[in-house]
Amino acid sequence: MSLPRKVTKVFLGLAVAWLAVCHSSTGFFYSEPDDGRSEKNCFCELQGSINDCSCTVDTVDHFNNMKIFPRLQSLLIKDFFRFYKVNLRQECPFWADDSKCAMRFCHVQSCEDKDIPEGLKGQPDQPESPAQKYLEETQDLGDCNEELSYLNTSISPAAHQGFQKWADHDAAEEEFCILDDTQNGAEYVDLLLNPERYTGYKGESAHRIWKSIYLENCFKTANQSQKLSAYIPQLDMSYACMEQRAFYRLISGLHASINIHLSAKYLLSESKDFLDPKGVWGPNVKEFQKRFSPETTNNEGPHWLRNLYFIYLVELRALAKIAPFLRKEEFYTGSQEEDREVKVAVNDLLNVVESFTSHFDESLMFTSGLGAIKLKSDFREKFRNISRIMDCVGCDKCRLWGKLQTQGLGTALKILFSEKLNYVTETNSWNRHTELGSLFRLSRTEIVALFNAFGRLSNSIYALEDFRKRLRQ
Repeated sequence: MSLPRKVTKVFLGLAVAWLAVCHSSTGFFYSEPDDGRSEKNCFCELQGSINDCSCTVDTVDHFNNMKIFPRLQSLLIKDFFRFYKVNLRQECPFWADDSKCAMRFCHVQSCEDKDIPEGLKGQPDQPESPAQKYLEETQDLGDCNEELSYLNTSISPAAHQGFQKWADHDAAEEEFCILDDTQNGAEYVDLLLNPERYTGYKGESAHRIWKSIYLENCFKTANQSQKLSAYIPQLDMSYACMEQRAFYRLISGLHASINIHLSAKYLLSESKDFLDPKGVWGPNVKEFQKRFSPETTNNEGPHWLRNLYFIYLVELRALAKIAPFLRKEEFYTGSQEEDREVKVAVNDLLNVVESFTSHFDESLMFTSGLGAIKLKSDFREKFRNISRIMDCVGCDKCRLWGKLQTQGLGTALKILFSEKLNYVTETNSWNRHTELGSLFRLSRTEIVALFNAFGRLSNSIYALEDFRKRLRQ
């Protein structure tokens, strides 16, 4: 029995409209946009919208290369951001660490104590805790209210330590990374003396890291293939929810960014003198093509590059959201002049970040009631596991930058999905310092990781434009 032609047209019209709404929503339908590339254009000439975001590749390119990149270049060389505290001696928790890189460029040059700014060796004066301040106020009451004074001052220092442990435990519940800067073995590293670049670390050891990250941590989708292309699983994300899709795209974007760094700072030549290990680094177009061209990546390379823009927008949004918090940060190193300069420069950068008109909208994620709670917990645990995998990287310099960029992304996720920070934002509690400090905290190491990780993504997008120019030639 056939439907009348008019009814059929109405039905088809409604169906098309419904599919269009689903396709553009944060639900289950998803497809990569047409890059708009002609045969004469390079595979990295990305165009069009960035999925799950409301802006285009061209918009991000211009905003980053003209406004963000120059500011970060001058900011990240300052002492507050160049010294990163990290533990590079942690043992791999998943397999025997039998892949230690013997290449001389894998070595991390440690800091001498005299080189570390005085303000970083100890903690600057911190605001008094609410409990301590309240105790002092009640003690000042004297004989006017002796009983009240007695009751409040009866809380022992040991009890206060217990309260602090509870607060630390609650704060750790919102962490997306395993923080190791307070553990034995953690030490300061000068990032300017240990730049991220190609070290020669490759082969099965490096492949095993990324295989573990993708195959053991990414959410499985119904149509996922187990086939590997350049050790990256060919994920069919067409029916994945936004949260699962975002997780994969964040990891893929981070991986793409690192591969761009290694191609842009490739070891072009080196001295033969082992005692004087000098090298010349620069862009290697062939290496870039090998890592991203459709011919060598089973047509996946352009999608990986597009994921770079996705993770950039996620971390950009995190900076915008935490801007009121960062404006209260002193960026203390002990040098009054430089600390003032950094504070002014950070404020200028945050003003630019906040001026971006198409920020990623994190409120669209984890909204499905009780199911969202479980999904968010899984999301967090999977990312924590990735931060542990970074302790299995065999090259010390690669481990350093892997840990920093992972922690930076983890800090961004903590900012975006912290219920406590959402409360502060919704109630506009930024000016109540005591309340803010008890609800949400970022350590100095997290702030340094956040800015440097975003700086790496900014650098990748800038370097991508350089590779486009070279390939056009």
